[in-house]
Parts: sequence; structure tokens; C-alpha cells
Amino acid sequence: MPFLGQDWRSPGQSWVKTADGWKRFLDEKSGSFVSDLSSYCNKENLFNSLNYDVAAKKRKKDMLNSKTKTQYFHQEKWIYVHKGSTKERHGYCTLGEAFNRLDFSTAILDSRRFNYVVRLLELIAKSQLTSLSGIAQKNFMNILEKVVLKVLEDQQNIRLIRELLQTLYTSLCTLVQRVGKSVLVGNINMWVYRMETILHWQQQLNNIQITRPAFKGLTFTDLPLCLQLNIMQRLSDGRDLVSLGQAAPDLHVLSEDRLLWKKLCQYHFSERQIRKRLILSDKGQLDWKKMYFKLVRCYPRKEQYGDTLQLCKHCHILSWKGTDHPCTANNPESCSVSLSPQDFINLFKF
Repeated sequence: MPFLGQDWRSPGQSWVKTADGWKRFLDEKSGSFVSDLSSYCNKENLFNSLNYDVAAKKRKKDMLNSKTKTQYFHQEKWIYVHKGSTKERHGYCTLGEAFNRLDFSTAILDSRRFNYVVRLLELIAKSQLTSLSGIAQKNFMNILEKVVLKVLEDQQNIRLIRELLQTLYTSLCTLVQRVGKSVLVGNINMWVYRMETILHWQQQLNNIQITRPAFKGLTFTDLPLCLQLNIMQRLSDGRDLVSLGQAAPDLHVLSEDRLLWKKLCQYHFSERQIRKRLILSDKGQLDWKKMYFKLVRCYPRKEQYGDTLQLCKHCHILSWKGTDHPCTANNPESCSVSLSPQDFINLFKF
């Protein structure tokens, strides 16, 4: 095929795609004869319509890709974390690669790992979304959808997922409207569709109705008060205590226990932090409940997870606890260090 372009070396020949295939059109400037100008116009219109069809097909393909539920699985459920080139390895490990390799889809089905994965998704949605590759961003949305469907089915951790969706929607609004669409991988229409999906999920969570279980046996309020108070002390979030106190009048009295809120403050915050935020009640006593919510606004709470990702100091392999990885240490368990969600993010900051 002859060279096409605006260069002076171009022979001036153009090609038009027709129903019979590609045909050559010779320009009058090159001394050629155009037999039928109207036929050329028709061919040009046909070519423009084909361009419109290609654009429409591309938009349809982008929407199809955004709806694809394909999850990229790897045989190994661990990843080697390296930050520089060596003789054996070149390049470095990225956050998106680790997000693809580690088994987060199965982890959300485990109650011990659920809160850990949700917190990690929230941290990525806040500041690390643009550092993910296109495949990692698709996996992020697929895992998020599985989390939402699980919450809608189990009717648990509703507030936690509401906060996650609100954080993600706010970040996407900032990236799409203020920063610009160039920082996100993929077509802008695909991200608009994802934002609409997030709003739909939020609407579903707002309309959820908690159904009372059909079980008519022993309930929480039937337990002795000492056992009820002991169970309430296992709650690490003050908002859960407030919600539990709204379930029944008897539970409201227990949820206002000063010793309960005192232990909660001492669990999350240091003595120095508590002394800086002292609040006295009308009776002249410390109001531990008000102090807790004031401390939460000023300092981060202590994070507590049933299971976490672990990094082996000996071989620098990142995996879930209990996952076998090729470690040459005599006692691999002694070399493993638990990572919080923020530590996992910081591991890939260079």
C-alpha cells in the first residue's frame, strides 16, 4: 500500500473502504481523472459512518469490560516483595501486582480477614487508586462488588461498607472532575458507569431492612447482666455500643456504664492522650463516653484484626497467615511479621 500522509513525499493517493473492499482514489492534483465525484462522496460518507460504528463499538466494549466479573487468579497465593534490581531479579514489585496476586476474593469470605480487606480497600480508595494498573483497578471493583453482595446477604457490617463506598465515590469525583481523567486507566465512560454503580450500591444499603431471626430460644437480653457486660466489653468500636444500647431499654442502661467506656478509652489511647482530653460531667466525674468520641476525632484508634498479611523477613515473601511459601529458614513462623493495612500500603512506597 502506498504511503499515506501530509508529507511532501506522498504520491497523493488515497484509499477508501467500500463494501467490495479497499479501493484507490486518485486526486486531481496528481493529474489523475476522477470518474464519478458523487460516488466518491458516497464512499466518504460510508467511511465516516464506519468511523462512527467503530466508535460506538469501542464505547460498547468499554462498558462490557467494566461489567466483566473476570478475576485474575494466580496459582501461588504469595508474592516476592523486591524494591530494586539485583542480579537475579530486575525491576520492582508494585502495589497493583501485589493486589492481583494475593487472594483477596477468598479472604472476604473469611470473617477473620473481612475487616482487614475492607480497611485495605478504603486506604487504596483514599490515595492509592491511581497507582493501580488497569487489571488491578478492575480487580478492585470486582472485589468491592463481592463485598457489597456479601453484606446485602448477611446484613452485617453495613456501616463499614457505607463508609467505604462514600470514601471511594468522593475520591473518584475528585479524580474525574478536579484532577482530570488522564490519571485513571480506561475510558472516562467506564468510570462514570462505575460511579453510578457505587450510587446504586449505596441506595441498596440504605434500603436494607434487618430481619428478625426466627429463632425463639435464648436471646442476648436473657443472659445475666454480668455476662451481657462482659460481651459488650469485647466491642472495640464505641458506635457499636451506642447502636446496641438503642436495641432495648435494658441494654441502654448497660451501654452507659462508665467503666465500660473507660476501658474502651484505655484500650485505644495512651494515658498522655487521655490526659489532654479530659471532660467532666455535671456531677464532677470524668465523662468517659464524651472523652472517647473526642479522642477519636483527634487520634487514630488501635486497629484490631483476626488475621492479617504477613511478611517473611528471611525471604521477603508476602502472604496470608497459614499460606505455605518457599522459605529456606529453619523456623519460618519466627521470621514472619504481621502487617497492618497501612503497613501494607507503605511497603510499596518508594
